[in-house]
Amino acid sequence: MNIINSLNNKKIIETNKLKQKKYRQLYDEFLVEGYHLIEEAYQAGVLKTIFYSDKNPYNDIENYQVNNQIIAKLSTVKNNQGIVGICKIHKLNKLTNKILLLDRIQDPGNIGTLIRSAIAFGYHTIILDQCVDIYNPKVIRATQGAIFRINVINEEISAFIQKNKDYYFLATNLNSNNYLKNFKINSKKVGLILGNEGSGVRDNIISLANDDVKIRMGKMESLNVSIAGSILMYDLKTEE
Repeated sequence: MNIINSLNNKKIIETNKLKQKKYRQLYDEFLVEGYHLIEEAYQAGVLKTIFYSDKNPYNDIENYQVNNQIIAKLSTVKNNQGIVGICKIHKLNKLTNKILLLDRIQDPGNIGTLIRSAIAFGYHTIILDQCVDIYNPKVIRATQGAIFRINVINEEISAFIQKNKDYYFLATNLNSNNYLKNFKINSKKVGLILGNEGSGVRDNIISLANDDVKIRMGKMESLNVSIAGSILMYDLKTEE
């Protein structure tokens, strides 16, 4: 049994750095916590190390029994479950037929919800352009484990569109003349583009897309991007 009792232990100090984006990028690792997310990470094959204060569910990976003080240091929530894990960032970079492209979305909850909806509705690749760090602890919690089942690529959307002409790119646009209800894409390869919470998809990206679309609404100017995106992914008709 590996036991750590000191907050000044080198392993704990290095692990705690993963709360910062620059170290997540440097080491290609990120933190997860709670039994549900730890199990999802384990099943996905990306769980590398665990720190636990009570029960160790996995003996086949690197593990350390630690005290509650250390768990509290590594945790980012007030009421933790006594277990924190280190995960490897998986880089598949294999494009799927349906892709979700996000332009400057900054709210962790929105990103997390969109990832869950993307997995539910068949969009298994996500392109991030100037978005909040997807391995931010708030994003990880919001995905409820869906983060481990999606292909993540960080790239400028404009460059991605220009390199992948075999996809049909559709941008959301409140000024569009096309309503989702009447829209049908005659292509198996589809890229749905969603924009920033305040300003939407940038004009230069809309101009590169094959078309744009909006959701018909009543007396409401716009919807939250995670709600709008989920509706679009669910209802958008594409070639099977």
